[in-house]
Amino acid sequence: MKKIIFILIIFVLLAVVLSACTFQTKHRGYVFPKTIDEDVATITTTAQLMDKIGAPQTKTLYGDEVWIYYGADENYRGPLPHTFTDKTVLLAWVNGNTVKKIQILHDDELEDIKMAAGETEIPAAIELNAIEELFNNIGRFSPAGLGQ
Repeated sequence: MKKIIFILIIFVLLAVVLSACTFQTKHRGYVFPKTIDEDVATITTTAQLMDKIGAPQTKTLYGDEVWIYYGADENYRGPLPHTFTDKTVLLAWVNGNTVKKIQILHDDELEDIKMAAGETEIPAAIELNAIEELFNNIGRFSPAGLGQ
């Protein structure tokens, strides 16, 4: 009888531990086709680029105009930290309506960037403690159901 209870307890513990281990992958950004290298070889205008790939996620503000596209798979593995795989960055140097150059970077060509510990300070940021935050929020929210 004790052996059955022990096995049942082990089974329940294993079920709880394994249920916390989700294995899923979410795609972030652009979904590039496997033939992206061949697809972009014939692109010479921004209209062709927009037609084959779409609008860029961002464009550079200074220097040469570069259209930037990014896509990656974010992997969730239960309690382990999530990782990114199949990272791809497409950079297109644009001059008016002409595409001057396209460069595609894959996982092995991208450096791993480590985030700095702590927080980046924001100039002129207002630091409030919990009590100041509480009193600062009084009157900011409308009662539920008023639609404002």
